[in-house]
Amino acid sequence: MIVTRSRRIDAARQALAKGDLQATHALASALLADSPGDAEAHFLLGVVESSQGRIQAGVLHLDRAVALDPRGEYCAQLAKLFCLVRRDGDAAATLRAAEKAPPEDALSRDTMGCVYARLGDHAAALVHFAHAVALEPGNSEYRYNHAVTLNFLGRVDAADAALEALIAMVPGHARAHHLLSSLRKQSAGANHVARLGRIHAQARDGRDRLLLGYALAKELEDIGEPDQALDMLCAANDEHRRTLDYSFARDAAAFDAIEAHWPAVRAAPAAALSREAPIFIIGMPRTGTTLVDRIVSSHPGVESAGELQAMPLAVKMAAATRSRTVLDAETIAAASRADIGRIGHDYLKRARHHRRDPSLRFTDKFPGNFQYAGFIARALPAARIICLRRNPMDTVLANFRNLFAISSRYYDYSYDLLDIAAYYVRFDRLMALWAREMPGRVLEVAYEDLIADQQGQTRRLIEHAGLDWSERCLSFHENAAPVSTPSAAQVRRPIYSDSVARWKRHAEVLEPVRAFFEQHGIATE
Repeated sequence: MIVTRSRRIDAARQALAKGDLQATHALASALLADSPGDAEAHFLLGVVESSQGRIQAGVLHLDRAVALDPRGEYCAQLAKLFCLVRRDGDAAATLRAAEKAPPEDALSRDTMGCVYARLGDHAAALVHFAHAVALEPGNSEYRYNHAVTLNFLGRVDAADAALEALIAMVPGHARAHHLLSSLRKQSAGANHVARLGRIHAQARDGRDRLLLGYALAKELEDIGEPDQALDMLCAANDEHRRTLDYSFARDAAAFDAIEAHWPAVRAAPAAALSREAPIFIIGMPRTGTTLVDRIVSSHPGVESAGELQAMPLAVKMAAATRSRTVLDAETIAAASRADIGRIGHDYLKRARHHRRDPSLRFTDKFPGNFQYAGFIARALPAARIICLRRNPMDTVLANFRNLFAISSRYYDYSYDLLDIAAYYVRFDRLMALWAREMPGRVLEVAYEDLIADQQGQTRRLIEHAGLDWSERCLSFHENAAPVSTPSAAQVRRPIYSDSVARWKRHAEVLEPVRAFFEQHGIATE
């Protein structure tokens, strides 16, 4: 009996839908054996290879599929893989190809939305997420992605409604509850505390319990129960911290390497340096970096590119190390011997795909770039660097209260108060190194000073950035650009002082932190 191509494709698609990758691979391979130029066979093999972690093999098959037949479904999956291997420019170009004949299935539309979101184009992402929800309204993940993007774009009421619809469909959807709690400050008369308490008590999955614990802590704080909030936070973080294989020694090794290899970075060859002048906003997380980004990018001559991984990736590429982590001692050592100019040009190439108007200067507000300040100063001599500082006690509490990317190992320090304090000590020491070695290159701005003297400190920021004064920088809360960080709700409000000296409400719990700072010579007042 002769099995037709269409029947083989149907069988392979059905196997893929069931998650039977082995059968999908066998059927697609048989198709390819009969016809090496079969686009569908290459597509199916690309999906199988990437699903099994062989991303580069997946890229080769999907790239071939698109070359043979540039249909939207194929383009969507290829763009996704390009993002995974950090080829953002190729991802953007592939999305443009997909837009010529958008795919008709919900998965491909959601995939396109995810890639647009990864590239920072949330308005474009929203269109595809909305299509995915319309095509498959029963898919909770499509609904969640749609709600996240509505929030990024400042459409808070629409995000609220979308999340409530999702929770009605999946009552225990922990990520939806966590996002809903963060949309706005809750009040005594309008909050989700009772519902969150019930669902948290029922949750058994560790990740869900962490998300729900953070959501409940946040809302308890909002309604005036700070002690209960911190108790919940301590319990949630302690439960999660016990699942992690983490020691501060891992982070300390990276700090040691940055300090040890700075002389080599300072003396490294620097051919063909770029004259572009991006504005880097650095510092410990949750210290006001998003606020300053909104202030500076409210200037008519500046746009925000968001939190880019471009500098860490450029340094990693220059180092050519094979370690799985982007930042480690081996990578810093190898990069210190690289061509610094090449790092700068690679950074700008990666950043280009996150910019909307190349005629404008741009901000990069990835806080962790404080570890790369030496590379930035050498690789991009015209770049301006602004570092946010905040009372160390408030910094520790703010990091402890914020749930970073759970799957990222770079934030493992944030689940324990003393680990955060140890991290802060090394951050402070590194900033002191940059101040000694590069006097005047990094402008340090205290969050508390910015709150107390908005105009004066804003003028300092704008002057350091090399910009003419603009009154629009004082009305940063009117900036309509998307915000994709946990500070989205806060930076849509005028300057407020609620977060200054918040640690004093919890002085007893934070006493070990205060004592640790005193031991290490860190002033807490």
